[in-house]
Amino acid sequence: MCTGAKSIPEVHKALGQVFDRIRKTNVEIPDEPEVTVQNIVASADIGTVLNLNAIAIGLGLENIEYEPEQFPGLVYRLSEPKVVMLIFGSGKLVVTGGKKPVDAEDAVIKIMDELDSLGLL
Repeated sequence: MCTGAKSIPEVHKALGQVFDRIRKTNVEIPDEPEVTVQNIVASADIGTVLNLNAIAIGLGLENIEYEPEQFPGLVYRLSEPKVVMLIFGSGKLVVTGGKKPVDAEDAVIKIMDELDSLGLL
């Protein structure tokens, strides 16, 4: 598992270093082991303050979790792309669960369109 990398090339570089260290202990690792992305985490700032109460009502309670006494963000589960988005009143977003960077990009575009259509931007 590799966490914290900012790009796919960084992942390959870090894993290459780990594989080299493991090989020095005489553990056999293929020259090109298969590496798969399981989860991408991305952040965005939409640049405006958001009313999370209005968003919770507008998006519909079936797809969101919002308990401000427990957590300051609204949890929005999208079905397409299949990701989870944390939306904060500051306008900051965190998107997790995607397998490709485009999943996060599509999710941000989708939420922006939805918020705009609800008059919440």
